[in-house]
Amino acid sequence: MKSLLQSLLALMFVVSFGSSAALAEDKPAVIRMAFPGVGVGNRPFTGGNSVSTMHLRGQLEEEFRADGIKVEWTFLRGAGPATNELYANGLADFSLLGDLPSIVGRSSGLKTRILAATAIRQNTYIAVPADATIQNVKDLRGRRVAFQKGTNIQLAVNKLLEANGLGEKDLKTINMDQATARAAIITKDVDAIVGGPELLSLRDQGAAKIIYASQGDLRFMRHCSFIGSEAFIQKYPSITKRVVKQLVLAAKWLSDQEANPSPVYQIWAKSGTRFADYKEDFKGQSLKALASPLVDPYHSSQYKRQISEAKRFGLIKNAFEYEAWPDLHFLQEVLKELQLENYWTPAPALETPRT
Repeated sequence: MKSLLQSLLALMFVVSFGSSAALAEDKPAVIRMAFPGVGVGNRPFTGGNSVSTMHLRGQLEEEFRADGIKVEWTFLRGAGPATNELYANGLADFSLLGDLPSIVGRSSGLKTRILAATAIRQNTYIAVPADATIQNVKDLRGRRVAFQKGTNIQLAVNKLLEANGLGEKDLKTINMDQATARAAIITKDVDAIVGGPELLSLRDQGAAKIIYASQGDLRFMRHCSFIGSEAFIQKYPSITKRVVKQLVLAAKWLSDQEANPSPVYQIWAKSGTRFADYKEDFKGQSLKALASPLVDPYHSSQYKRQISEAKRFGLIKNAFEYEAWPDLHFLQEVLKELQLENYWTPAPALETPRT
């Protein structure tokens, strides 16, 4: 009996030790956050959305410090296409990603899931040299136009050109990241560049003029989502929920600043895009609505349309059903736990005309 008891105690120790080891291993050593872009001058900071805010405020690092989980942020000049490469090689767990690159990735077989909305209703700007004779989009026919292909800017460009009786084939398009494009417009190596509010500083420096801004024109707004690797989500659901919680808290902080957004623009300015540029870019828009993490009817309808448009413009080979893409139960649980279920108002679906 004594021998049997010793054996049972030994077995219990092994089982207990094994269970503790398994529990200890039930978390990643690192959470790999990818960001499709860099700040001005290649800075590892960006602004304009809840993911950038979560990074700038160090929320994930604080959340997982006690767990000993490291958070790695990778900022990519190659933007959306480079982010997709990380996912394809199993090197990214979460990221903000624009509508077109995430659609391209999903259509090519990348196993990602939409977890929340972020960086929705982004404006698109077109800048030309200050002394250029180009006055509008129609004047771009035959011109050298630079933008980063494979990003959500490319889809916005295609729709904008179509609305003006043009297509990419009518331009001499050049694939350039934002830093290179900004330099190229100053040296006049290109005739026009397409980008975001970072182009406004070129206007104020007298180096360029803005011939188009999408502010108020919902047809050419750009959208993003917070997405995650399906493999990571399935392996670490509790960690995924905590990541989504920090994203929601970042969105809540942004929304709470709506009456006085100066603290928001100040922290975003670490990206190198000026306070004044963010202020102008967000003028007339609700910061709370723009910060909403809700994958609401508006967000869903826009993504469904973007999938269709990407196929129509030949930017993807195969369309797919949107409904199987989002995994929103983490977001729903977090909103309930934080008592934010009714904090943001879901926006209705919007079917915008093509032209």
